[in-house]
Amino acid sequence: MIKLGLDRLLDNPELRKPLWGRRVALLGHPASVTRHGHHALDALMGLNELDMVAAFGPQHGMRGDKQDNMIETPDETDPRHGIPVYSLYGEVREPTPAMLDSFDVLLIDLQDIGTRIYTYVTTLVYLMRACAAHGKTLWVLDRPNPAGRPIEGSLLEPGWESFVGAGPILMRHGLTLGELAKWFIGDLNLDLDLHVVAMEGYRPSEAPGYGWPVMELSWVNPSPNASSLNMARCFPGTVLLEGTTLSEGRGTTTALELVGAPDLDMDRLLMRMERERADWLQGAVIRPCGFEPTFHKHAGQRCAGIQIHTDNAAYQHERFKPYRLIALLFKCIRLEYPDYPLWRHFHYEYETERLAIDLLSGGTFLREWVDDPAAKPEDLEQRLHPDERQWAETMAPVRLYA
Repeated sequence: MIKLGLDRLLDNPELRKPLWGRRVALLGHPASVTRHGHHALDALMGLNELDMVAAFGPQHGMRGDKQDNMIETPDETDPRHGIPVYSLYGEVREPTPAMLDSFDVLLIDLQDIGTRIYTYVTTLVYLMRACAAHGKTLWVLDRPNPAGRPIEGSLLEPGWESFVGAGPILMRHGLTLGELAKWFIGDLNLDLDLHVVAMEGYRPSEAPGYGWPVMELSWVNPSPNASSLNMARCFPGTVLLEGTTLSEGRGTTTALELVGAPDLDMDRLLMRMERERADWLQGAVIRPCGFEPTFHKHAGQRCAGIQIHTDNAAYQHERFKPYRLIALLFKCIRLEYPDYPLWRHFHYEYETERLAIDLLSGGTFLREWVDDPAAKPEDLEQRLHPDERQWAETMAPVRLYA
């Protein structure tokens, strides 16, 4: 049976001893829960032995669920415990000196989903930098990576750092948040008092969860549209849809598990994808579907689309390549519809100049590959493979679990 970092801290007084007599703050969100479903803040306050002085909330809020990107959360007072809850997705995204002065030790208990652009990774990095600069102690209460150990995609290129790209890690990075914290310590050369409360019994290579302990832990949405294990597995590819005019399913109950648009022939595109690179469609069931978003892109219009299913016997964890799958879809749209307005021009995560697709992919290469009629799938493979090999070597020393 898996034991989360949070549950280990709650169950073991010896682990808590370094926190006694120090002012403690918690960074959490709605999925920061014990194995029994109790929120981390309530559980820690219930110990009646720690001086819990403040809490912090990332994107989407500490307890609430802000639906879309760039919907900010204000600072507030926790109604149950009366302590301040500082928003790191409101007026600021990095903690102010006043916020940092309020605590001695920061506990971070965030459920990540294993993809570079998930903003909780960036918030982790911002807090690591701030705590190092101000002599604060930082503890990561580790949680599973539901996307598991497979890695895929390109490394973030120098100069492309943003709120959806904190550093040169791979799109599907294969690490837990605690392991990522250890990696960033070295990458950023931080002098930080970092402690990772590791999980017990976490076996990310075992079926059927391959990273998520199914039938042991309940799935609690870490963000409003991260509604299932299937979504987490698809996300390293489907997140790219946010930078396009294609619907990623926001406004449906299966956001980021499907893709579509009103003006595309999806059967035609799937046949082209099979011809171009059939192996990039393997490892999951890809089903043609129709859907009508109730809000967001193409609201009220029937979209022709595809839905990706990893929750069945056909799922092959090591062969499923969501990044390549969605990249191939983009390429085939460009081949079949050369003038299709694929790239979405809008302000994305506080960036006003650079295209969202470039911020998401960590550089211009993916977009340029899609738009180049002479570029082949093999060209993308040659671009991704060296980055994946390099990341596999880089990440190995920080892995805490088999």
